[in-house]
Amino acid sequence: MEAGPSEIVKDSTPLTEANEIYRKLEERAIAESNDLNHRVAHCRKCSRGEFLPTVGSGHPLADIFLLKYQPRYLEVTEGVAFFGRSGTAVLKSMERLSVNPLLVYGTNLVKCHDVDPEEGEKNCPAYWLEEFQITQPRIVVVMGKQALGVVNRDRVAGMAELAWDPGALQDFTAFCKVLVTPDIDDALDEEKAKGEFWKAFRNLGEWFRDEPPY
Repeated sequence: MEAGPSEIVKDSTPLTEANEIYRKLEERAIAESNDLNHRVAHCRKCSRGEFLPTVGSGHPLADIFLLKYQPRYLEVTEGVAFFGRSGTAVLKSMERLSVNPLLVYGTNLVKCHDVDPEEGEKNCPAYWLEEFQITQPRIVVVMGKQALGVVNRDRVAGMAELAWDPGALQDFTAFCKVLVTPDIDDALDEEKAKGEFWKAFRNLGEWFRDEPPY
C-alpha cells in the first residue's frame, strides 16, 4: 500500500529536524572556529619571530581530530596546519584506509614555528583545547611523544591520562577515543620511521569501519 501525503510528511519530519539541528550546530561551530582562528593568527603571547602562527584546518564538526606538535616550514608559509608534506602523507594514508578526509580536522599543538618550546607549551594548549571543544570529535590522533606529553600535562576534567602505546585505542573522554602515533613530520624521510607511523596510523581505518555512522 502506498503512503498518503500526510504519512510521508510525518515520516520525513524526524530527518528534516535532525538536518536542521545539525545545520545550526555546524553554523555555530564555523563561527566559533573563525573567531578562534582570528585570535590565534593575531596571538602575541610568546616572543615569536616574523612567522605567523598556523591555524587549524578541516571540518569544524569533524569525527577525526589530528593533533601534532608544531608546524613545519610549508605550514608556516601558508599559515595553515597540515599544509605540505605532512598533510599530503596523511591524506594518502586515509585514502588507503578508505577514511573520508572530509570528516577530519587537523591542527598543531604549538602554533608557531619559531617560538621557544617552553613558551609555546605554556601558552598554546588553551587553543587546542578550545579547538577540541568546538569540534567535539569522536577520536583524536595524537602524533608524537612531545604532543602526548603536553596533552597529558594540560588535560582538563574528564580527560584521561594517555599512555605512549602507538596504534592502541585509548579512552580519552566519555565520548572520545585517542589513537597515539609517532610524529608524522619525523616519519617523512626515513623508511623505518615511515613504517612505524603507518603501523600505528592504520588502526584508524579499523576504528572508522567499526564505528556506527551516527
